[in-house]
Amino acid sequence: MSVQTESLVPEVPQWQAYTPGAKPDFQKHRLEVFERVKKLRESEKAAVPEDPIKVKLPDGNVKDGVKGKTSPYDIAFSISKGLAENSVVALVDGKPWDIKRPLEDSCDLELCKFDHPVGRETFWHSSAHVLGLALENKYGAHLCVGPAIEDGFYYDVYCGGTAISPVDNDNIKAGFDEVVKAKVPFERVEMTKDEALEMFKYNDFKMDVLKRKVPDGAVCTAYRCGDLIDLCRGPHVPDTSKVKAFAVMKNSAAYWQGQASNHTLQRVYGVTFPDQKELKQHLFRIEEAKKRDHRTVGPQQELFFFHELSPGSAFWLPHGTRIYNKLCEFIRTEYFKRNYQEVITPNVYNLKLWETSGHAAHYKENMFIFNVEGQEFGMKPMNCPGHCLMFNLRQRSFRELPWRVADFGVLHRNELSGALSGLTRVRRFQQDDAHIFCKPDDVEREVVDMLQFIDFVYGKFGLKYEMFLSTRPQKYIGEISMWDEAERQLASALNNNGREWKENPEDGAFYGPKIDINVLDALGRKHQCATIQLDFQLPIRFGLKYVSSAGSGEGEEREERPIIIHRAILGSVERFSAILIEHLAGKWPFWLSPRQIAIVPVSQDHQAYALEVQAVLRKDGYFVDVDTSSKTLNKKIRENQLSQYNYILVVGKEETEHKTVNVRTRDNQVHGSKSIPQILEEFNNNIVNFL
Repeated sequence: MSVQTESLVPEVPQWQAYTPGAKPDFQKHRLEVFERVKKLRESEKAAVPEDPIKVKLPDGNVKDGVKGKTSPYDIAFSISKGLAENSVVALVDGKPWDIKRPLEDSCDLELCKFDHPVGRETFWHSSAHVLGLALENKYGAHLCVGPAIEDGFYYDVYCGGTAISPVDNDNIKAGFDEVVKAKVPFERVEMTKDEALEMFKYNDFKMDVLKRKVPDGAVCTAYRCGDLIDLCRGPHVPDTSKVKAFAVMKNSAAYWQGQASNHTLQRVYGVTFPDQKELKQHLFRIEEAKKRDHRTVGPQQELFFFHELSPGSAFWLPHGTRIYNKLCEFIRTEYFKRNYQEVITPNVYNLKLWETSGHAAHYKENMFIFNVEGQEFGMKPMNCPGHCLMFNLRQRSFRELPWRVADFGVLHRNELSGALSGLTRVRRFQQDDAHIFCKPDDVEREVVDMLQFIDFVYGKFGLKYEMFLSTRPQKYIGEISMWDEAERQLASALNNNGREWKENPEDGAFYGPKIDINVLDALGRKHQCATIQLDFQLPIRFGLKYVSSAGSGEGEEREERPIIIHRAILGSVERFSAILIEHLAGKWPFWLSPRQIAIVPVSQDHQAYALEVQAVLRKDGYFVDVDTSSKTLNKKIRENQLSQYNYILVVGKEETEHKTVNVRTRDNQVHGSKSIPQILEEFNNNIVNFL
């Protein structure tokens, strides 16, 4: 096998002068090669016998078909025309498959619409091809890569010396819409490496991919969409008419293969939907997300900031620290109720610890390493190895298990500077990290308790979530019987939880299966927060054992190895804070608010009473500020509402005489006059009812 490993794009890539409005010359060449190869493949398949096949649907129904002739579209159409027209792609024995590509054998078949993750990815990948054709037609662009991404797609293209700017967006959209209106079908063809090299000989970037990534003698696939033909695994939508709504989102420069040392490319981002309504909703969510962006709201509310002298490490200002500490206190309170024991572990360890844990071999480049007296030390990126040292401090009995140990220790990970992003990707952070050392038969019960804990916490913030069971990967350690039992216990715990969950086959960690939980914020965006991971490896690496009474004789004891369950609910407190800022749009609930109460005196004559009220409320632990500015009363009320104070207490002559306050909330609701004991009772009830 001959596969190159370094970029083969020449210093000056091929480029043909392009006349706007005319089709690029390379399109004609590609089409000629495509048609020749297509005819050859069709002749090769003509001899395939049309044997009967059985197609099993998710509901258990079985449909008859013909090998090499019946397509998923045909099966869908036999059920209903609407199902056929709304299906974007198929899963054939779990693998993505073109909806109109003939089936090659009996199989299990699932039909996916746009709302299915595979359907959405296929829809956006197909849209990227349409965008590629629009860019070819406008700029004579040489296509590089055009993947679907989380919220749409992009295409990287080489345009000689031409730069694509926002002023081009309308013309790009016009070119895109023209292809869509033509209802151009997607056609798939299998090609040898030599045939593909001939087809794309004009494009040094495609040649680079073929020479480096396609082994000699291997077969690759290409898809045609009108005048466009591109290397692609597929699958794709049947034709471009499926794309009803398109918007250019942005454009920027990019580098070939993401390496700054390579050629500069032009990147155009886009998004598409099956109808205009969904596009409008998407664009609204984007605008709303900009308003809620924690990187904007955080500094506006003076919660935190970042500085170039400590990149990736947040400076938490007083008001932000109030939120940070409240979140930790909330979890700590629940730890006490749920029999967790909190510990404090070192921040710096000799690298030998990470060699024992295995992190040195696989994670060292993501650690901050430094020399101390001739030996390598590192800032801890996770807490679990330190907790293993604690467990191993002395002999443990089965009577001590499960041992639930929690740690809010500071963690450091050496993230690349280009990957840093506000509070969601940082170098310094803390987690509500816990490890449960338990017997194998404890696992299900412990996981049930954890799932209830997670549901309780997320419910307090109004966060919906979805759960996934990730099972044994192809590369794993330990006995299959242990994996099977662990997966059974996790699945049973999920079933007992009473909420819907899905399986991610072969997506577990190499050291054990896990449950991943994604929370959905107010805009429907998904964030990975909580995790429950079983670990068979660390107990082996650290030689962890406990004394069991399960001996062969009466009263006989023997040593057995525990299982570790890694568990986090908030995950990184920094990341969870970012999620909350955007989920709540900076409007903090009273118990968590860093600005709970603003007292607004009507005039300077009432400031003394305002300060007196402040002292009383602060004594009960509330965050209270007095607005002593010289602004008008209405302006002070409005500004404090915009500053997201939950309560604005106005005090004037009448309130001073009767020892009361006039109560308003940030939603501009006037609640009238209340005595100090009455307002304290209301505040206390707000806290009690939340917790």
